[in-house]
Amino acid sequence: MNSKILVTILITLVSAWAIFHFKSELGIFILPLFIALVTFVTLRLYRLMEKDKPEDE
Repeated sequence: MNSKILVTILITLVSAWAIFHFKSELGIFILPLFIALVTFVTLRLYRLMEKDKPEDE
C-alpha cells in the first residue's frame, strides 16, 4: 500500500482524536478545525488518486 496514503490516514485519525478529545477546550474553534480536517483529507486523497490514474486515456 502507498505510504503517503497510510501517513494521511494516520494524520487524520490523530487529528480527529485530538479535535474530539479536546472539544471542550477548543470551544468555537471545533467546527473550523473539523472543516479544515475534512478538506485536507478530501484534497489529499484526491491528489493521490489522481496520480494513480492510468495515463492511456
